[in-house]
Amino acid sequence: MSFGERTGGRLAPRLLGRPVPLPLVAWLALVWVTLWGDLTIGNVLGGLVAGLVVAWSLPLPVLDPGIRIRPVALVRFLLWFGWDLVLSTVRVVVWVVRPGVPPTQIIRVRLRTSSESMTVMIMIALSTVPGSLVVEKDEEELVLHILGIPGDATEAVRADVAGLESRIVAAFGPRRDREELP
Repeated sequence: MSFGERTGGRLAPRLLGRPVPLPLVAWLALVWVTLWGDLTIGNVLGGLVAGLVVAWSLPLPVLDPGIRIRPVALVRFLLWFGWDLVLSTVRVVVWVVRPGVPPTQIIRVRLRTSSESMTVMIMIALSTVPGSLVVEKDEEELVLHILGIPGDATEAVRADVAGLESRIVAAFGPRRDREELP
């Protein structure tokens, strides 16, 4: 085992010519001990050996999902998202207890970001909020199912999604993604 190679920004010793990321080995050992349910020297050593074997025999590619966390923008996003969850829940509950059929709409929204990781985060946020669901992603457009907004809500929903997109990119996007938004 020789040390000194940096893999993915982490020190990784080489074992028989392959780098073995130590954080992954430690994580696998922790999972091993947790699964056995007993913290003993034997379980820890067994977990380390199992982790080494798995990390060496099944090497993972180094991936950069393109996510950078900015704390102030993250707090802004979380506060806005929490408030949106509350308002949307109230809106959906009102339509559930009311007699009759609640208003629903299918709306196409064009995203401004081309980043896959930012698009996935936007889709998750939209699908988490009660009353909205991402039905389809088509090129750089999302098709949304919206529940509980009377009348034509197309422009309001597009403005809300643009605001959500801006907040997510500001909180998590790297510089090139932030520069992409007007």
